Amino acid sequence: MSTSHTDAADIAASLRAEMVRELREMGEVISEPVAAALATVPRHLFAPGEPLEAAYAADRALVVKRDASGTALSLLSAAHIQAVMLEQAEIEPGMRVLEIGSGGYNAALIQELVGAEGMVVSADIDPGIVERARTCLTAAGYDRVEVVPADAENGVPEHAPYDRIIVTAGAWDIPPAWMDQLSAAGRIVVPLRIRGRTRSIAFDRSDDVLVSRSYRLAAFVPMQGAGAFREHTVRLAEGVVLQVDEEPQRFDVEALRRALGSPRLERWSGAAFDLPDELELFLLTNMPQVAMLHAAEELVDQGRFALSAARGVPVLIRDGSFAYRTKRPNQETGGFESGVFAHGPDAETVAAEYVELLRRWASDHRRRGAARIQYVPKTARTSLPSRGLIRKRHGTVIVSWP
Repeated sequence: MSTSHTDAADIAASLRAEMVRELREMGEVISEPVAAALATVPRHLFAPGEPLEAAYAADRALVVKRDASGTALSLLSAAHIQAVMLEQAEIEPGMRVLEIGSGGYNAALIQELVGAEGMVVSADIDPGIVERARTCLTAAGYDRVEVVPADAENGVPEHAPYDRIIVTAGAWDIPPAWMDQLSAAGRIVVPLRIRGRTRSIAFDRSDDVLVSRSYRLAAFVPMQGAGAFREHTVRLAEGVVLQVDEEPQRFDVEALRRALGSPRLERWSGAAFDLPDELELFLLTNMPQVAMLHAAEELVDQGRFALSAARGVPVLIRDGSFAYRTKRPNQETGGFESGVFAHGPDAETVAAEYVELLRRWASDHRRRGAARIQYVPKTARTSLPSRGLIRKRHGTVIVSWP
């Protein structure tokens, strides 16, 4: 081996060790097997052409492929989210694992975790990505991984059943094939879209339903193929849209447009603003008619919308009125206080309803992992509750707050 290659290998090893140290400090790596896998697999070999520092950045995703418009079709996910999902999966030696969405690196990590007695199948709908993954895995010494072309909607039945199914593309639903190919005591880790936000959810199988073990906010390139789903947007004004994740809801668009021009009503909850991703999940799953409100940054800078609307915020809609969350400094509530901006003829009513939800979350559910998420396939012989239902193509997501 030449001196330059030796130096590069030493630098990569040092950066890899630093990445693992940083992931431990972030709290994303908590188990020794996951730490050992991350410390072993040469991540830079799955990112050819990228600087070593970029390949080993703990919080940086790298684009593998874009479409003609420049939209990313495939990513080498940031190491921190890969670590999170592997910790959620709790993979053990000897397991059979299906990875849906291939890139090579994550499959190599899984191969380290299952060991010589286990099996890893990595599937992707894009033949080019399949070939790229095979090439990178071979170069890194992980040619035992079975990389196959497949539409995620169908899984890979020929190697089933699987003890774990790990999905590395944003999914709007859980296809029946995944349940069919999951072992009786298996687990699915999937970035599932729930009302405009994606969370990596670890679901354990319980007979014919799935029950969450943990969940974390995440972002992934959306699924392609038969399971693809396009979000719906409703334009209210220049730079202002509603994002609707389920099948189109019926909004009085003209009335909402008029509401935008009405005076803004402010109401404050007296409750702490904290853990925004947990609060957001609570709001999205406890409002009868909800969408995500997005406003352009220049409108936020002009003071026409709260900062929360720049990244998207749950908006409660009642006919021609709406309300959404904001915050302000308040040391008496621990730093920030949650509140509401409302518009429209019934602004008082929607503001009061929203404020009550903010108070309920702060008093009863202000902690990590407070929600219980279930997935009930249409074929399951299970009665559904009256609240917390989010309908999907193949089943129903149930979010409850014990």
